[in-house]
Amino acid sequence: MRKSGEGRKSLAAKRRKSAAHGPSAPLRVNSSRELAAEDSSAPKRRKKHKPTRPDELRLIPIPLEDEIHPGDSLADKLLAALRQGHFRLQSGDILVVKHKIVSKAEGRIIDLATIHPSDESIAWAKQYALDARVIELALRESRAVVRRKNGVLITETHHGFLCANSGVDVSNVTGGSHALLLPEDSDRSAANLRNALKKRTGLAIPVIITDSFGRPWREGLTEFAIGVAGMKPLRDDRGRRDSHGYKLKASVEAVADELACAAGLVCGKLNRAPACIVRGFRYDPGPGSVRDLLRPASTDLFR
Repeated sequence: MRKSGEGRKSLAAKRRKSAAHGPSAPLRVNSSRELAAEDSSAPKRRKKHKPTRPDELRLIPIPLEDEIHPGDSLADKLLAALRQGHFRLQSGDILVVKHKIVSKAEGRIIDLATIHPSDESIAWAKQYALDARVIELALRESRAVVRRKNGVLITETHHGFLCANSGVDVSNVTGGSHALLLPEDSDRSAANLRNALKKRTGLAIPVIITDSFGRPWREGLTEFAIGVAGMKPLRDDRGRRDSHGYKLKASVEAVADELACAAGLVCGKLNRAPACIVRGFRYDPGPGSVRDLLRPASTDLFR
């Protein structure tokens, strides 16, 4: 007996669905278009979301079309973007936010025309064709210069971060006339955003604020957590036994940094998605602080 055209389409759809949810796809990255289609298929009276498997993480980008200005409510902006995409926060979600929209909302924008660099900054910037005003800002935002060589300035910020130019950045700001500083207290910024979201949704969602840093001995940038609220940034597995019975002795995992990197896959500089929901990760609740991730100089073998 021959199958009808409708029957063949149904069978093909089932096969595609089975392949899409097989064990070969432990990590799913969903585009906004896919999420909108997924949510629009739910009954109108109550939107249902496909459950996340215990071994599956989902990265859900939150695009923002509008520019963020000083004084804007990030909670309102992000929730509006979620509603526009027919999506919403759920209990157990983690919100990862690029620091730039946080710094912009907090007014951490500097007009470079107001910066008068020192003779030292001018001489060093001229040697490597750099903007002396940015160098001057980086020095002002640092508490120590770690390395200065070949046009690269590595500093320790007032927060304790080791990064290039104290995190001072001119990309995605105003085209080069202004610079953006890191949040003054990024843990406080994360806590404020978390509290604002809780007031509006009733959900206590952990918040991680991130920035892109380079790393010693490796090329390329990657994301780092620079502010944490609502979860422990480290997971301590010491004392637990692996699958072979060996007791772990040094396994303290920087889960906040790992989540920041995962979110970085969908929150790039060019795609206007400065925030991301991580769904399916079993985090340890707690007050959390980025200071837990900073190694003291006394135990740092490279300082």
